[in-house]
Amino acid sequence: MPNKKTRNFCIIAHIDHGKSTLADRLIESTNMIKNSKISGQILDDMDIEQERGITIKSHPVQIDYCSKEGEKYSLNMIDTPGHVDFTYEVSRSMAACEGALLLIDSTQGVEAQTVSNTYLALESNLEIIPVINKIDMDNSNVEDTEDQIIELLGCERNSIIKISAKEGIGIDSIFKSIIQRVPAPNISDESNSKFVGRIHS
Repeated sequence: MPNKKTRNFCIIAHIDHGKSTLADRLIESTNMIKNSKISGQILDDMDIEQERGITIKSHPVQIDYCSKEGEKYSLNMIDTPGHVDFTYEVSRSMAACEGALLLIDSTQGVEAQTVSNTYLALESNLEIIPVINKIDMDNSNVEDTEDQIIELLGCERNSIIKISAKEGIGIDSIFKSIIQRVPAPNISDESNSKFVGRIHS
């Protein structure tokens, strides 16, 4: 796949804001894995991750995506840990990316690791795409969460994506934003094919 059709991005968030669920929906929506074969989180395959319901290790995966215009892209995605104890793992993931989905739970708003991960992404010169999750929840407060994100990033309100990872709402908007806003990697085709190795080296 040519570099111009490649996007490298990570998902960053405070713990329990829905990163792994979003990663699952992105994978499922491209029919890489059939729903009938899914048991628990797709990428959290370590026993302790399944048991505790948290991501400990960064999980890279390549997604073959075809846009509505028929353009084919190779999306290299990393689901990162949200717990403060694994900040180093997040930093290593960012080094292999050009963009980041900053996921914020609309029932909780911006929290400590949201801010910390934002600073890490800015230091890594990543294109940050803010995403508000759990808009389907009864106690969701989208407007206040938008205000907090704007204060944190200084972004425009219309640049914030609103989704429910659990229900699959707004997933198409995420793919569109990744294609449009995350720059292609400025590396050779051979190096880009070794994306996964760059994470675990």
